[in-house]
Amino acid sequence: MNHQPPATPSSETLRARRASPYSTREKIGRLMWAATQATLFRCSFHNFYGWRRTLLRVFGAQVHASANVRRTVLIECPWNLTIGADSSIGDRAILYCLGTVTIGERVTVSQGAHLCAGTHDHRLSSMPLVRPPIQIGDDVWIAADAFVGPKVTIGKGALLGARAVAFQDLAPWTIYLGNPASAVRERVHESR
Repeated sequence: MNHQPPATPSSETLRARRASPYSTREKIGRLMWAATQATLFRCSFHNFYGWRRTLLRVFGAQVHASANVRRTVLIECPWNLTIGADSSIGDRAILYCLGTVTIGERVTVSQGAHLCAGTHDHRLSSMPLVRPPIQIGDDVWIAADAFVGPKVTIGKGALLGARAVAFQDLAPWTIYLGNPASAVRERVHESR
């Protein structure tokens, strides 16, 4: 194989890399949210779910009144977040909502899980920021330390096992394990 050393990036490419992908308004919002999350959100008592829902709503999140978000959850850009009824976000979960993250009803996002709705287009030398959405259907369980990548849709009732990594869509009522996540068996709901 004949590998050529990479050409020196052009000044245009370097300028594109240095340019911020965030508007001034978004920078201010992120700064204000970071201060709020580090103090009022994170320092609240563990069972003050209503307080945390209110803080999220102040910053534009759509959070159902019965959803629970633990105080150690890390959320980026809450204005891109929707959480449905009876859903729960566990301790130390990371919701990186550069793109929209929509979490359905009766969803469990376990401790340490990471939902990443932001990446860079690595095919281009300027590596621009892209913000593809994540859609999580109703009755889904994302187990401890699992990772859900950008542009993934998780079908209703699917289960992503502990430390599994999903970069492709997951079919409804299916259990996925491993890295990359692969289907291992059907998940049966009692009412089905």
